[in-house]
Amino acid sequence: MKTITTGPTLRCCNNRIPTGLLVAISVSLIHQNAFSIPVVNLGTASSFAILAGSEITDAGGVSTIVAGDVGLSPATGAAIGLTSLQVLGGTTYAVNAAGPFGSVNAPGLLAAAKNDLTDAYNDAFNRPFTIDYGVEDNQLGGKTLYPGVYRFGHAATANLIGTLTLDANGDPNPVWIFQATSDLITAAGSPGNPGSSVALINGAASCNVYWQVGSSATIGTYSDFVGNIMADQSISLQAYATLNGSALARIAAVTLDHNTIIKDDCDVVTVPEAGSSVLLLASGIATVGIVRRRFSNRP
Repeated sequence: MKTITTGPTLRCCNNRIPTGLLVAISVSLIHQNAFSIPVVNLGTASSFAILAGSEITDAGGVSTIVAGDVGLSPATGAAIGLTSLQVLGGTTYAVNAAGPFGSVNAPGLLAAAKNDLTDAYNDAFNRPFTIDYGVEDNQLGGKTLYPGVYRFGHAATANLIGTLTLDANGDPNPVWIFQATSDLITAAGSPGNPGSSVALINGAASCNVYWQVGSSATIGTYSDFVGNIMADQSISLQAYATLNGSALARIAAVTLDHNTIIKDDCDVVTVPEAGSSVLLLASGIATVGIVRRRFSNRP
């Protein structure tokens, strides 16, 4: 009978496990994690559903903010146009005592959050992009996108018309970063028929979707939008638009009109940089060696 040798093996429970197989599995898992896209760290801005610079307005007076904080800086608290009854499960922060009833005077916290927002904005801006859709109409509508960094310019009508689907595709830590070199505009719709929407499938989460907007963002009437919007200037949620994420405006206003913003609570997962894959591989091989020695000493 001919014997075929496949390399060193580990003996466990009367079964022989090829070391090469264990190394291959380790390398596969390491590769999957080492080359995942790191999250954009919002720092102290991560708890905010709304963070603005000049003012926060609500045309209908009935918008609802769920599970997220509201903050305004450097403008005074008098420019916060939301009541404490509209902020559910969160806190409203102002730089002085002029904020709405129930708000907290916390200029230091707000200054730190705005600084962290700027850092996060710059981080997203500087990420190397996976695809550049350029300057054309409806760059995102009808597409299914895997985790990655996507850049697009100004659109004649809207950047998103119809549905954008974000598919985690088996990635345990999926991250999407969208770089709008100009503005971000989503198409308006009607009751029961959003003109634009973002769908999350196969493990995608709103917490790990980031929109870095070079100027201002306009989320159209009845839009169903997802992600953390980081705009250099202003963010406008038009009538009855919903946002599962956050509206973070560095300099100017966040304006609302009969909207609902839900801030999901997601745990931050630290993903190794690609350059650390060698160290991870060495660690994996060392682990295989330890296991091999342990089982080789067994009868």
